[in-house]
Amino acid sequence: MDSRQHCFDLVRAGDKDRFLASLFAPEDKRRHLHALYAFNIEISRIPELVSDTAVGEIRYQWWLDTLDAIYHGEEQQHPVAQCLALAIEAGDLPKHALQNLVKAKIFDLYADPMLSMIDLEGYLGETSSALIQMASLILCREEALESAEVAGLAGVAYGLAGIMRSLPRHRALAKCFVPLDLLNQRDASVANLIAAENEISLGIVLSEMREKVRLRLGQARKMTWTIQPTVMPAFLHVVLTQAYLDKLDRVREGVLKSGAEISQWRKQWILWKAAKVESF
Repeated sequence: MDSRQHCFDLVRAGDKDRFLASLFAPEDKRRHLHALYAFNIEISRIPELVSDTAVGEIRYQWWLDTLDAIYHGEEQQHPVAQCLALAIEAGDLPKHALQNLVKAKIFDLYADPMLSMIDLEGYLGETSSALIQMASLILCREEALESAEVAGLAGVAYGLAGIMRSLPRHRALAKCFVPLDLLNQRDASVANLIAAENEISLGIVLSEMREKVRLRLGQARKMTWTIQPTVMPAFLHVVLTQAYLDKLDRVREGVLKSGAEISQWRKQWILWKAAKVESF
């Protein structure tokens, strides 16, 4: 299997939202989007593949070293690194953005809780928002610069919804992305979250997080006029945030055990409608 097919398969299986959205991008750009998203999958799944944080640190350092090698023009053997090198060239992607994405993900290795909503939004800015910005650069560098601010807001909205949808998986890993300051304000604890106890307090905390999703999504939508049609495929997956939010509103604290996934056919329908009007 060639490296391009490897990235295609990796994203199709591991990041369905961005994969489906990428199908609305021009064919010659699509493979570079898949390379970027495959890179994100590679670094995101490290904590679930290692049982020792020291091994995880080594893997993250390997990717940082690989980025150095790519930017020095060295030939790569890893299939994702091979395709990423081409994507970096196609979009003139900034090295610091890719490095910051790796460094932010190192947080996922440890059991330390996310301390505050400010910290969480900063984390999502380096990850979810940065992916939108870099995907935009791949699609059209000049027009991507016009939508940097809305990429930040949209990435945070989509990322917050993703954090909430992933609560069952994070609980199984004893990982807490729900900000500690929100938990403390409602007399809840990380232990309550992991054990799905103290549901009244946790229900209030989760409601406050849904409101934050609503706020950031609303702010992003007010700025969609800054997004040029050529870069819209980089943003298209964000339209699913509203559907996830609706599901989160329905399941409420039940999300701790069941998540808040929606069917693929519904995702495809929502993305198709959004692509027609070129907005999320």
